[in-house]
Amino acid sequence: MKKVLSGNHAAAVAAQLARTQVSVGYPITPATQVFEALAEMKSKGEFPGEFIAAESEHSVMAALLGASTAGARTFTATSSHGLAYMHEVLHWVAGARLPIVMVDVNRALAAPWNLWTDQTDSLSQRDTGWMQTYCSTNQEVLDTVLMSFKIAERVMLPSMVVLDGFTLSHSYEPVDVPSQADVDSFLPPFRPELKLDPEQPITFGSLTQPKDYLRLRRRMAADMAEAEDALEEVGKEFGEIFGRSYGQLDAYRCEDAETILVTSGAVGSTARAAVDAMREKGLKAGNLRLRAFRPFPAKALRAFVKPGMKLAVVDRNYSPGMGGIFAQEIKAALYPRPGVSVHGYVTGLGGGDITVELLQEIWERVDDAPVAEIPAATWVEDAR
Repeated sequence: MKKVLSGNHAAAVAAQLARTQVSVGYPITPATQVFEALAEMKSKGEFPGEFIAAESEHSVMAALLGASTAGARTFTATSSHGLAYMHEVLHWVAGARLPIVMVDVNRALAAPWNLWTDQTDSLSQRDTGWMQTYCSTNQEVLDTVLMSFKIAERVMLPSMVVLDGFTLSHSYEPVDVPSQADVDSFLPPFRPELKLDPEQPITFGSLTQPKDYLRLRRRMAADMAEAEDALEEVGKEFGEIFGRSYGQLDAYRCEDAETILVTSGAVGSTARAAVDAMREKGLKAGNLRLRAFRPFPAKALRAFVKPGMKLAVVDRNYSPGMGGIFAQEIKAALYPRPGVSVHGYVTGLGGGDITVELLQEIWERVDDAPVAEIPAATWVEDAR
């Protein structure tokens, strides 16, 4: 069934279709609509799960930790400082191996105060042990929430589905909403091996010695590596059922391209338009969109990149003292691959426009540049 949905509503519909058993939230711009939609569903009897309004984002994640430990399928959404406020409990959730799914609607962090999109909030949580997937359309938001439940419950790690604030969250697009029967076929009920049960008492969250702590972290690392395969396999299975396949990477017109725009999130859609415009001029441009950030798709990236390629990485984020985060990670993943240069461009912070013209300018700069192993990061902005 086709519906016209905002990105926030697409996320809420996906949580409903996934038969989420416990959803906890605290409103924050621009993610508030997710919970408005779920609250409306609950009032109409269309959302059978528990819907809890907490007093803070820290309490949101703490409540989800308890619900997931008891064996419930759980969901939430947040943004910006709300996500930052959850930070402590994000580590607890990942360490406890709880497959909570959370939507993060990207919004810049203060100071100065800002309501618009960049990836600072989600990327500041990259070492908490949560998987992260970045969406470029509202259709992808709905689909990725559904896939994230299946992947998270397979590898027993929490998953963050990321979409651009306002660019996707408040923009409406036609979305193919699958039937409940098809979703049930794809996503069976969550049945964890271990859960909080008075009839079978188990200790959770106990103190560990260094040796056991290291072993548990190594097990998490192994399962995060397994998640790379799970992302590909579940994305393919999703395509077989629903007709839309997904992987860790999304390549567009890259077959003969030597200079490639590398993007993430909604900028990926703009990059496709930029590539089409350059192709019409006879330029061999391509776009590579990174859907997965954690686990980082290092194997897929190495298989994609060929000697002589120049990558123009567009980062809507900035790590002070270092540069764009995606560019850093790509350089690390490709090291010591010879003959490949990675050019980082920081732009669009705090909701600044990333236009077709700006992406064309970035591509042309890199295409004209000599091959350099470690070029410096560059800051660019739309001329308007």
